[in-house]
Amino acid sequence: MDKLLINGGNRLCGRIDISGAKNAALAILPATILTDDVCRIENIPDISDVSVMIKILAALGADVKYINKNTVEICAKNVRSFNVPYEMTKHCRSSYYFIGALLGRFSRAAVAMPGGCNFGGVRPIDQHIKGFELLGASVSIEENAIVNAVSDGLIGSPIYLDTVSVGATINIMLAAAKAKGLTVIENAAKEPHIVDLANFLNTMGADIRGAGTDVIKIRGVEKLKGCTYSIIPDQIEAGTYMVAVAATGGDVLINNVIPKHLESITAKLVECGVEVEEYDDSVLIKSDRRPNKCNIKTMPHPGFPTDMQPQMAVLLSVAKGTSIINEGIWDSRFRYVEQLVRMGASIKVDGKIAVIEGVEKLKGAPVKADDLRAGAAMIIAGLIATGTTEIENVVYIDRGYENVVEKLRAVGADIKRVKVTEQDSVSNVS
Repeated sequence: MDKLLINGGNRLCGRIDISGAKNAALAILPATILTDDVCRIENIPDISDVSVMIKILAALGADVKYINKNTVEICAKNVRSFNVPYEMTKHCRSSYYFIGALLGRFSRAAVAMPGGCNFGGVRPIDQHIKGFELLGASVSIEENAIVNAVSDGLIGSPIYLDTVSVGATINIMLAAAKAKGLTVIENAAKEPHIVDLANFLNTMGADIRGAGTDVIKIRGVEKLKGCTYSIIPDQIEAGTYMVAVAATGGDVLINNVIPKHLESITAKLVECGVEVEEYDDSVLIKSDRRPNKCNIKTMPHPGFPTDMQPQMAVLLSVAKGTSIINEGIWDSRFRYVEQLVRMGASIKVDGKIAVIEGVEKLKGAPVKADDLRAGAAMIIAGLIATGTTEIENVVYIDRGYENVVEKLRAVGADIKRVKVTEQDSVSNVS
């Protein structure tokens, strides 16, 4: 196991290049199953979740060739299996996208219920199943939590999602791309990675319109072809570094971004008194004073993203005055608050609401990452705390941040990765 050691108090200055979008890559990789041709995926992030998805593709029979660490060629011509066991899915939530992709390819799929981040509550796939059934599949949950979906041939259908679900929208798009007739997804998710998946599938020859709106129309095609495609920049990685710079009182150019994807994050940083300058494919973040308070409610895109909520909580923990965060997506996403309180933050949680009374400074302490974005929040907290912060459960952070230590060291952070024994882990964090 690894842990991160951070000596806080350094301003961040310089430039950070943003990697490809984790959530787009995790949707696009399973989509390569839908063609026998070679797909070349560029700007793919070098993170553990991507590695898991590629291992699943290889296990199913796909020929996978890395051109470099951020470019991969995949040919699924020899894929014959439609079965993805739990040993492959347990480390990555997005492995459930193989249900839609395999249904689209073989009209059947057997994929174990996935793992990934635990936000303290059930993350159901009922809307996914509803979509598959409306497309004509019979879906059951078998022994060992395997989702078994079978169809005599998928048929396009109107599908209304009871709740806005990114995962269900993606899975239905994958299944419907080659279904007969027209599929219309209403109340669809609108996140940038939904649009990126649609663009990828359309580059392969699919007919998908309306991605980025709440109505997506998919006219099934008989055949998809290979293509070369570059994944969009990661808005959450960019937002994380934006908040880190704002919190440390830094001056950093965040490069390789789509500023429009960052609008909700930018708006809240400006409200906190942070200077944000937008360019064509970069944003400059400047801050030289204690942040102002602000209130946040997480919502589906284009609202403030839930995946940026823990990072903003750190910034607000040292802001002037009292801030309120209302978590509008997940029921139990404030588990990380206990770690911030260990560092001196004053935060009270009541259900989906956190009240944050800003303090002047945080203090270094041994903490852990409860999930991917909570891990990012602990890094930001360590960067601004006095003394040394030790962060364990780094495996969560590796799921979504490429070269996080190297990127932060390059702009002045005192951060390093070290090995930790199991005995040390128990004594430090229990």
